[in-house]
Amino acid sequence: MPEFDPFSTSPVLLGGENRSGTTLLSVVLDSHPDLVVGPEIDFLEPPDLGPHILRSVDMLAARPTAKSGIDSFWFDVDPFWYDGVHFVVQCRRSGLDFDAMRTLVAKVMAELSSDVVSFAERCKLINEIGEFRRACTGARPWGLKLQRKITEVDDYARLWPRAHFVHIVRDGRDLAASHLKTVPDWGYRTVAEAARGWLEVVCRPHRVAPPDRYLEVRYEDLVSSPRSTLTQILDHLGLPWDEAVLRHAEHEHALFERPYGHPAAESAGKPLHPGRLGRYNQDLTRAQIAEFERIAGGELARLGYL
Repeated sequence: MPEFDPFSTSPVLLGGENRSGTTLLSVVLDSHPDLVVGPEIDFLEPPDLGPHILRSVDMLAARPTAKSGIDSFWFDVDPFWYDGVHFVVQCRRSGLDFDAMRTLVAKVMAELSSDVVSFAERCKLINEIGEFRRACTGARPWGLKLQRKITEVDDYARLWPRAHFVHIVRDGRDLAASHLKTVPDWGYRTVAEAARGWLEVVCRPHRVAPPDRYLEVRYEDLVSSPRSTLTQILDHLGLPWDEAVLRHAEHEHALFERPYGHPAAESAGKPLHPGRLGRYNQDLTRAQIAEFERIAGGELARLGYL
């Protein structure tokens, strides 16, 4: 398979920095009757993705806790299998069962005569998963969170020439406060680290994405003016307005049924509300705010935060 063999499908690919509202946006859009949008699936690791997934499915399916809804049943795996197990858990959060994962992975491996190694092969598997979920639900397009991988939006746009991208951004100072105050050990530990990480995600995509297929929205607008913001997003995706997107917390979502420790599942299940916008004013010191603005002030200004 050529490295950039394009797919004919039309996915909705969401992205953003961690703690920017990507999970909330995915659940809100998943409420639309014409859309099926799942949480993130990390598919760039391990080197031989196909065999890792198949082995991980077998390991998890054999555990007594696999069907009990215990969120932590996958945390004590051998580190060698962690990436494969993580992939399987993320697929479970999207609503796929073990048999479906086995079938889809085996199908892609057979078609490619490969262990699903290259970037394009990995995206081929994601495309198959998305199309399977679309067929199961009767949706028109399927969607998925790219999360921070939105930084490589041009690579995904070449593989999916009919994909549409929605990049949700959040005031980086609030994001820094969220990481420093509420995020476990995987989050940023200093304001400088948060500022540089935030810049990595917000600087590049808008410059390299196909402009007619890329939309940048602010988290603050989503929670403060949901109707107008979601109208803008649905117009971008070519989908009609539906009131269901304003009532996402009232609908069933695979992520709510199978959170498996997802850090944003609980908060994403609440109705849209402004919450603690501008929390950095209380949670960060003046020196920390000044440090963030010194590092990332240009992008804060471009996005309307300064």
